[in-house]
Amino acid sequence: MLYLYHTIIYQPLLNILIFFYNTVAFRDLGVAIILLTVLIRFALYPLFNKSARHQMIMVKLQPKLKEIQETHKHDREKQAQATMSLYKEHGINPFSGFLLLLVQLPVLIALYQIFLRILNTTSLVDLYSFVKAPALMNASFLGLMDLSQSSIVMVVLAALAQYFQARLSIPKSSGQSPSPAERMGRQMAFIGPIITVIIFYKLPAAVSLYWIVTLLFSIIQQLIINRQLSKHELGKIN
Repeated sequence: MLYLYHTIIYQPLLNILIFFYNTVAFRDLGVAIILLTVLIRFALYPLFNKSARHQMIMVKLQPKLKEIQETHKHDREKQAQATMSLYKEHGINPFSGFLLLLVQLPVLIALYQIFLRILNTTSLVDLYSFVKAPALMNASFLGLMDLSQSSIVMVVLAALAQYFQARLSIPKSSGQSPSPAERMGRQMAFIGPIITVIIFYKLPAAVSLYWIVTLLFSIIQQLIINRQLSKHELGKIN
């Protein structure tokens, strides 16, 4: 399993990052990280897109789910059947969020390891023969920041991006009392940034930069999904 992780995930990501660094990033580690992050997000876009859609529709289905629970409160089997029928009607897979996490987690671990080791050129033994190891790694980002050190500015930006991304994933209230899922979403909009600060506070700014770019990509994607849902799918749900 470790061999597969190293060969299929860690090594390719490391080589792509160094390739970007040596070529289109003009030996700027920050630019190389941004390019790698965008490439990863485009590669995983179908999965992220599907998961985000399902999450939004799941929240909007809460009134109907509550109605099903009330109608079949004495028959769990019928309640489960009606729930799955509702999911099927709207093309929802309740396990899509778990699948996204399952796919994303090894990538996050690999990037974390790469960013922590990247400044030590002895860790670049995993490069392919056609990717040249830099004699000296420039850890700056546009000459403004040392990505090998922790940065409170980058941590705050990551927390803010986390907050806005979470807020966008919560549908506007319909005037009724919020569902448990909606209340949890609103709580996570505040808890998420706090967790982000705690996790990233002492990590190299390279990790924070990756997370900021990831969240900005998510924000743009969520805006597109929200617009599409408001035009086409909300009428189907209500």
